[in-house]
Amino acid sequence: MNRSLRLDWITIAIYLALACFGITNIYSSTFDENQPELFNLSRSIGKQLLFFGVSIAAAIFILAAPSKIFERFSSIIYLATILLLIGLYPFGSTISGARSWYVLGGVSLQPAEFAKVAVALAIAKLLSEIHIDLRKLNSLLQVAFIIAFPMGLILFQPDAGSALVFGSFLFVLFREGLKPVYLLLIAAMLFFFLLTLIAPLPFVYVSILTVVISLCFFSKKVNKKVVIFPYLIAVFISSGYVYSVDYIFNDIFEQRHRDRINIVLGKEVDTQGIGYNLNQSKIAIGSGGWEGKGFLQGTQTKGGFVPEQHTDYIFSTIGEEWGFKGTASVVLLFTFLILRILSRAEAQKNNFSRVYAYSVASILFVHFFVNIGMSIGLVPTIGIPLPFISYGGSSLLAFTILIAIYLNQDANRLNEASF
Repeated sequence: MNRSLRLDWITIAIYLALACFGITNIYSSTFDENQPELFNLSRSIGKQLLFFGVSIAAAIFILAAPSKIFERFSSIIYLATILLLIGLYPFGSTISGARSWYVLGGVSLQPAEFAKVAVALAIAKLLSEIHIDLRKLNSLLQVAFIIAFPMGLILFQPDAGSALVFGSFLFVLFREGLKPVYLLLIAAMLFFFLLTLIAPLPFVYVSILTVVISLCFFSKKVNKKVVIFPYLIAVFISSGYVYSVDYIFNDIFEQRHRDRINIVLGKEVDTQGIGYNLNQSKIAIGSGGWEGKGFLQGTQTKGGFVPEQHTDYIFSTIGEEWGFKGTASVVLLFTFLILRILSRAEAQKNNFSRVYAYSVASILFVHFFVNIGMSIGLVPTIGIPLPFISYGGSSLLAFTILIAIYLNQDANRLNEASF
């Protein structure tokens, strides 16, 4: 059967819809009456259109490539990306406080965006090998190193937002056999970290005791013989962790990170300082109402009240000009896309294709959730793009490559997906 007939055209249609909608909103959020033309490479919209064309060309090339080539060269792609990340330290350019870019002839490329693709391929390659078992410590350490090494390089640029996205691979590891206890441990650490920031320490300690006693009681119901010692160790370690939160928050986190977390937690109200972006974003989204103000009619957008509106806060442009209908449509499209990829992942003919598809879905979910969450004040502002929609040539090209490789693998599956 012709490969084009096996392509997931619904996913392709969603990709094109989101990318074109992104270009529309980038044009609106950067509109200049003195320079209204689209194909002006001195403006953001012109650069985005250029990268959209490059992305489409790259996607066509990838779709035409043999499916096995990505598995065969995944290690080389990973190593090349690591070298690009290391090369940023002597040769990179600093933009917005992070040494994360190569600037060549006026074109900026951010290797961190492509590192997500490289790690997804490397993880898929490793987890498809027979001897890898995530229940064994040796296998778990190998996988952790593949994720943590580029994550650390990106974190020290510093680019905490891009580094955070690599946590999305935990969902993939969970699907491939990682014990649920690890996810529960991470969730517990995050919960008690936030609880320590907003509640008195005695209350936090009581909460720890309550959780541990409940777990002990549950274990006793399942298994009559319960060893108390591990639970005592858990209380001791948890108490030490909680006690260290204040040091981590005040001495390791930068002031801007502390401010953003405090604003989300409601500990600070600063609509003119560090919380200005978020406040203006919420005003723009709320002012759109049900129908929106219309294309190029957003007063917040045209007035430039929302900083970085065509990048991190592009969702506020959608909310103001397209209203609840527009924002709901974007949310539904992303939700459908992620669920579709997850469903079709189970129909892949080999482990490599399945793991890679899960990686794609996980990366898209974290970007989608965090970007929209920070636009409406659910999560701290950390600066990651909304896939296919936010301005950024590196982001658009990297996400297109990510999806195109998935489509290539999916077109060679043995069985049709059920979704």
